[in-house]
This record gives sequence, C-alpha cells and structure tokens, in this order.
Amino acid sequence: MAESDAELQPKMVLSVTDLSWQLNDKHILSTINFSLTEGKMLGIIGPNGAGKSSLLRCLYRFIKPTLGNIELFGQDIGVLSAKQFAQQIAVVLQDTPHHFDMTCSQLIALGLTPHKNAFDFTSKQDRQEVANALIKVGLQDKANQAYESLSGGEKQRALIARAIVQRPKLLILDEPTNHLDIRYQIQTLELLRTLNITVITSIHDLNLASALCDELLLLDGGYCVAKGSPKTVLTEQRIAEVFDVCCEIRPHPQHGNPLISYFYGYESATDLANKVQGGEGE
Repeated sequence: MAESDAELQPKMVLSVTDLSWQLNDKHILSTINFSLTEGKMLGIIGPNGAGKSSLLRCLYRFIKPTLGNIELFGQDIGVLSAKQFAQQIAVVLQDTPHHFDMTCSQLIALGLTPHKNAFDFTSKQDRQEVANALIKVGLQDKANQAYESLSGGEKQRALIARAIVQRPKLLILDEPTNHLDIRYQIQTLELLRTLNITVITSIHDLNLASALCDELLLLDGGYCVAKGSPKTVLTEQRIAEVFDVCCEIRPHPQHGNPLISYFYGYESATDLANKVQGGEGE
C-alpha cells in the first residue's frame, strides 16, 4: 500500500534551495526557496526590478547563482551536459528572435536538435512531430511561411511549438505575453496549460497570473515574499505593500480566483508635473 501511495504522489520536478545571486556586490536575489511538482504551472510575479528574469536565468543556467542549489528531478543542474539539459528543459525568452531566414516549420524543427546526433537526417517521424506541434499551436496554415512575416502572437506560438518538439520535462518562459494584445496573452497562457508540461513563466499581469497559474511566486527586491495558490498570494494588503497600489479583490465570476480591481487618482496632475520637473520621474 505504501509503495502504491508513493507512486500516486506527484513527482518533484524542480527544487530551489537558498538561491542567491549578487552582481558587483549588489544582491539581486536573496535566499530563494521553492519547489514545483510535475504538471503544475508556476507564475513568477513582482514589480520591475524584483528579480524575475534573474531567477529564470539561474534556472536555465544563463547565470550561475552565487549561493544555493537548483535540482532537477533530484539532480544538481550543474552536472548535466548541455545536451542532457536541453533534453529536459526548454526555454522561450521574452523577445522573439529576429533575422531568422527560415520558414515556420524550419524554426520549429530546431527543437529536435537535442535528440539528434550530429549527422542524423530528418526522419518521417521528425516531420510528423513538427506537423503535430504546428497543429497544437494553431499554425498549420503557416508551416511554409517565413518566420519573419509572422505576427507577434504567431511568432510566440511558433517558439512554443519549437519547445514542444524539444520534448522537455520543464518549460521556462520569460514574459511570453510581453507586447501581445490581450487576446493573444490569454491564448498563449491557455495553450501552455494544454501541453501537460511543467511550466514556469514570469508574468506582469496579475489578473492573468491569477486566472491561469496553479501557483504563484511573488518576488520583491530579490526576495520571495509569498508562494502558493493565487488565493493565498494575491491579497489586498500584499499587493499594496509590494506594488504600492490600492486595490479591491473579489472572486472572479468564472474561475473563482482573485479578480483585482485597481483604484486610481493617487496624485493630482499638478503634483505629478512638479515631480517630473524636479527630476523625480527619471
């Protein structure tokens, strides 16, 4: 019975312990601790400069933490080869790449690289994986279109399709909804939820994070100030303390998670103009 119960427990995908990172004696991240189980979607939230992108860069090994440990399925990520790492973690960055002289299908096929040897040819199965990924993200009619000619939302979906064919255990995204209109923001995050992949993504829009993430990690000044369900993390007092705004929270009529309504008129136009003239707005 004990073994059966253990098998039913969700697998621990990622564990971060006492992670800190400093740059030129400035502490950017300080003593971050969290873990994430299989199939969950974790949203990293916080004001500008809170350390969201820095934390993600530590997770996908772009920067090395000053202190602390990051384990993927119980193994230190530092011991994994580049190929082993790419077979388990896929990354979609904030800004879509430019000057890619290739079709949408060719870009997506790059996700197969971690699973291929140097001189392997593209197989029928490879082409089918790309075709399936195109369907998954709704770009099947754009397969032979130049990647550069796609809209911003289409480019983002193409990059997610590339991550899909990479077959990762964990998908990390740095503000995937940046520069997208609200329709594509919702579509992008809803798409991520359908992939059956463990996801970590940074998000600016708190209502979007509340609606579509299983768990939230709130950063402020490089510290983790809260972690848990949207209902636990997103409180009026905490939003006031971290984001310096007043709001009212009530259950969303569709999903029941916090729906945040912000209040306006913190300063008069005259006060704001005086601040700008005095250089405080720089």
